Parts: sequence; structure tokens; C-alpha cells
Amino acid sequence: MKDGSAFLNDNAQRIIDGMIGDAERLRIGVSRGSLGECLIDAGARAAGGVEAGLRMTEAAMGGLGSISVCMDRGSSKWPFTIEVRSSQPVLACLGSQYAGWNLSSQGYFAMGSGPARALARVEPLFETLSYRDTASSAVLILETAEPPPQAIVEKVGRATGLPTEKLTFLYAPTQSLAGGVQIVARALEVALHKTNDLKFPLENVVDGIGTAPIPAPHPDFLTAMGRTNDAIIYGGSVQLFVKGSAKDASELAERLPSRASRDHGHPFAEVFKRFKGDFYAIDPLLFSPAEVIVTAIETGDTFRAGERDLQMLERSLG
Repeated sequence: MKDGSAFLNDNAQRIIDGMIGDAERLRIGVSRGSLGECLIDAGARAAGGVEAGLRMTEAAMGGLGSISVCMDRGSSKWPFTIEVRSSQPVLACLGSQYAGWNLSSQGYFAMGSGPARALARVEPLFETLSYRDTASSAVLILETAEPPPQAIVEKVGRATGLPTEKLTFLYAPTQSLAGGVQIVARALEVALHKTNDLKFPLENVVDGIGTAPIPAPHPDFLTAMGRTNDAIIYGGSVQLFVKGSAKDASELAERLPSRASRDHGHPFAEVFKRFKGDFYAIDPLLFSPAEVIVTAIETGDTFRAGERDLQMLERSLG
């Protein structure tokens, strides 16, 4: 892919403009910060909702994903699921949606996701991604209840090379409905991230689909975080379409599901407590969907591994 050919931030800006126009219907708050940055509250003080979460996900994926809510009759207690599709899954998920930008200042902390990352390119992940975005504005999604302070806005402006009035920060906490939806909508993204960790050639991933159930929001942060993670770890399903040999596709399918992790089999909130809140002490292999299908498009072979754990979902999601 040539640099700039997908225009992630331009795509996201069009989605943001639509959200602003639909602000009342989406129940989101739109304002300007002290440095002229656009602030969109999708679930902190604003009510937000499922639709706001879907739009957040579209922006987070730089406009390269199709996101919808569908009914899964196989899950009696949590039948409504998020379905995410992308025909440019590596760029949409790793180049944009992945929450890989650590933003902290004087007690404020948030992980940034979205296409502004492709302008800043401050993460090691971009050493493996050749894509470089070009844009006159940038969009960043934050999983937090508070808008970014001035120091963070200035940091993002410097990293992206844009004036602060050209930045949009779209935020919602994990405990909100919109925040929960946009996290669960990362089922495909976590599969791509683990695919990269497993050293499977990213250029061989040509298409992808992911689903995961929508959990009920919860006012307690740890409980809410546990539910959104478990929705993917124990209820997520992903299909990847890849180039290469049937053997490589088979090995990828076998290694991708969350069951390959030593921490599998326990609700995420319990795992998080066990490691005393140290996210990085948790086995990274846990962060992947429960069920994986990998299709080798050049040979016509399909391989399946893992399975959803409905009992664990009922235990975690309530």
C-alpha cells in the first residue's frame, strides 16, 4: 500500500463531522477545549449509547471498517453482538484502532487509539507498518471519563505536526455503554495484534470479520473492564482470510485463540486482581478471541480452533 493512500484521518474526520451533526440524536456532547481542540464526550457526562459506540469504532478504524449490531441466537442471555468487518484489516486495526499510544501527564492517563496514531508514529508497532498518513486534521479516541488536559493536547499536536485546533478527541469511559461497545468492537483488532505477535506475515492477511457479545455496562471500573475483556476472550469469534500455505494457516488458527494462554479459564477481573493491577504482567496470549477460523484463500482450506465459553460469559457478564 502506498503511503497515504487510505487517508485514515480524512475518513475519520468525515465520521466526526457526521457525529457532530447528529449530536442530539447520539446523545453526545461537543465542545472546544482551551487550545481550540474539538472534544466529543460520548459517555462520560453525556449519555451516549450503542450508536455512539458504533460511530466511535468507525472513527477508531479510520473509516476502513463496517460495524453493526446483530442477533446471535446461540447465546441465550447475551444475544446481541457487535460485528466488525474490514477488507484492510491490518491498516484498520493495527494502523488505527489499536490502543497503543500511552498518554500521561500529572496524574492523567489514557491509551490513545485511532488514526492520529498513524500521523504521530511514535509506537514501535509502526516499525512494521509502512503506511504513513497525510492529513490536515487528526482524530484520537480515548478510553477515559475526562477530556485530555492541555499538556496532552499539546503533546498530540507536536507528534502529529498539526495545530491543536485541528485535533479531535473522542472519549468515553469503560463503564459507559458507548465505551463498552467500542472496546468489544476490538475483537478483530486483538486477533490481528496477536497475529503480529506470532510473527505471521501481516501482508498475508487480506480480510477479516470479528464478533463479540455486548455486555451490560457497570459503574465499577474493574467490573466493566472485566466484562468487556471477557466478551472477547470467552465470547469472541474471528475469521481471517490469508494468503500463503495451508500449513501456515493451520498453525495460525491453532495458536490464535485465547485458550493458548496460561491465564485462560478465569474471569479477566480475577486475573487482573491476581497480578495487582499490572496489565503487563498478564500473559499477552490471553488477549485474543475465543474462537478462530483461518481460511487460506490460495488453497481453499479452512481451519478452526477454540470455542466460545458460554458458561464463563454468564459468570462474568451477569
